[in-house]
Amino acid sequence: MATASEAPATMAEGPTTHTPNQAPRLSAPQLRMLHGPITKNRVRMLRGMAHLEAWDVRRQLTRIFGFGGFDVETISLDQVAERETLKGDKPRWTVVYRAQVRLTIKDTSGKPIARFEDGAAGDSVNQPSLGDAHDMAMKTALSQALKRCAVNLGDQFGLSLYNNGSLDAVVMFSAPHPPEEWKKASPPVTVEDPPVQPEPTPEPQADRPAQQASATVSPFDELKASARASWGQILALIDIRRDAKKQGFDDQPVPGPGGTEITFDQLLSDRIDQLAQQPKADAA
Repeated sequence: MATASEAPATMAEGPTTHTPNQAPRLSAPQLRMLHGPITKNRVRMLRGMAHLEAWDVRRQLTRIFGFGGFDVETISLDQVAERETLKGDKPRWTVVYRAQVRLTIKDTSGKPIARFEDGAAGDSVNQPSLGDAHDMAMKTALSQALKRCAVNLGDQFGLSLYNNGSLDAVVMFSAPHPPEEWKKASPPVTVEDPPVQPEPTPEPQADRPAQQASATVSPFDELKASARASWGQILALIDIRRDAKKQGFDDQPVPGPGGTEITFDQLLSDRIDQLAQQPKADAA
């Protein structure tokens, strides 16, 4: 005579929390959220390209999988480069890091469902503080690697943005999760998020007194001043050009040779080419 403990698990109607050896599964509300398109306010445009902020990716991971419903592990974090240049008589630092990250997703009982690993490089350009340069480069590499892991979870984590920046869902269905499994669930409570903002970055310590003394100086004016001060230094101009692109100032119009108007990026590019040719001209 079978005891209660010997009753087969198949007597339960469908998978339940009491079914022994039950495979980890996502809930119907989780699947409903994952199958939906990304909202416009979660997407930022930077230099004509759509992307997500790393803090927003963590927010959405928490919303869908819950507090403690996912793990982010740093597999490796390696310095790739560290370079010092001079801005006048002051050092400026450019640092590059490479990160490898693992993202683990769990079901509501804490059982792992899937693991994703990916890597990315991150840099910090033309910084007055070596510590800030390392900190920013490390955070950038780790954030980019996390976003690349999370995109495997579909449209809520930016997969559709690879389709020319589209906000329309591209996954739409998954064979192991047929619509009848999750469409019967009530739509989760949604919040109208305000437009996502970039993560704040600390003000470089070495620049604070100068910025406080001339609060009206814009970031673009600072870049132009840096270019004038470094007009004969090719490496410094390369860093300034890269910094201008990161801040979206590369297309800003500036006076060019002969009074013609050109972009700031073209001005720097022409000067870099000119400096690169000087040794050849001297040798000739």
